[in-house]
Amino acid sequence: MASHRRGGPAVRAASVVAAFTALVALALVVTRPGPAVDDPVPPAPARAAAVFGAFLDSGPDGVARMAGLSRWLGGAELKVAHTYLPGGLWEDIEGPPGFLEPWAGWRREQAGRTLVLNVPMQERNEEDVPDEEVRALLRQGADGAFDGHFRTLAERLVALGVPDTVIVLGWEMNGTTYTHRCAPDPAAWKAYWNRIVAAMRAVPGQRFRFDFAPSRGRDAVPWTECYPGDDTVDILGMDSYDQPAGVTFAEQVSEPYGLQWHVDFAEAHGKPVSYPEWGLFRNGDNAEYMRHMLDWIGEHRPVYHTLTDYCPHGVWQCPANPRSARVYRTALYGGTGQPVCVPPALGDWAAYGFGSRPCFPFDRWPGDR
Repeated sequence: MASHRRGGPAVRAASVVAAFTALVALALVVTRPGPAVDDPVPPAPARAAAVFGAFLDSGPDGVARMAGLSRWLGGAELKVAHTYLPGGLWEDIEGPPGFLEPWAGWRREQAGRTLVLNVPMQERNEEDVPDEEVRALLRQGADGAFDGHFRTLAERLVALGVPDTVIVLGWEMNGTTYTHRCAPDPAAWKAYWNRIVAAMRAVPGQRFRFDFAPSRGRDAVPWTECYPGDDTVDILGMDSYDQPAGVTFAEQVSEPYGLQWHVDFAEAHGKPVSYPEWGLFRNGDNAEYMRHMLDWIGEHRPVYHTLTDYCPHGVWQCPANPRSARVYRTALYGGTGQPVCVPPALGDWAAYGFGSRPCFPFDRWPGDR
């Protein structure tokens, strides 16, 4: 951390630094409501203020918590709400009564908001269904066996006044977790995706956008082998967590089917990008990852990005990640992409990472509730 002095003897500058440091430490201890933060506020990543939200819970608590996250971020406006349909039974995938209403209500309250809805392509979606059964189900879907379930979902979304919902259909299909995975039969998977999109787009009044969102990297199969075609994909997403352990952000960018591959593929196909799921993981409270990912988002301007905000991935609801929380909060505070406020008299200390935007006297931590 470079020194930054403006006149006067060195001993006087040192005294000012010591006094300032003590003031900051005392203010943090007394007034801080969020995760513990021991390091100075880092500089905000360039161009980090893209349209954003967070996944806070699948049910109505997820809607209710958005106001708290906004307050923690200095009143930054969350433009995106993100939830997941349960995938146990087909009736879940159709949008069970009472599930979609709170999310639709939030979306309707204000123009410019976006509802992002992850939609499984199969029931029993997390039940470790064997490959041979997945293969058979994909082929049934490609033949139209499940069209009615998706028409019902589309009709419910239109009736609730959210016909412009972003549908993240069959997410992380390149992996091994879900019954809607692609690897057992990529050709059938693509045909099935296209069939679902056609069924939902046939519902009068719909304006859905369909987001094809693999997990970063190759996983069980290269995600490019699952790409269903430009006619049915509106957004090219990517779920990207800080993993595996020991892998740097630069490696996450450059690996086969990684972050750079993703934006290059999207550009080649004329599609905007998104980051429906991202956050910390195998490398713990990794502030460098958080800085780099926010900078990447700022550079590539996705349609939206939503942090997965629960432990171990998140920051606001996960006190185990205080350093990453400071980076995230600084970058998005107030919705401006600028650092948090510092007192006018201390504006000269920007070189220490405390920012330079003057504001109120330093009697509370910015954003305290």
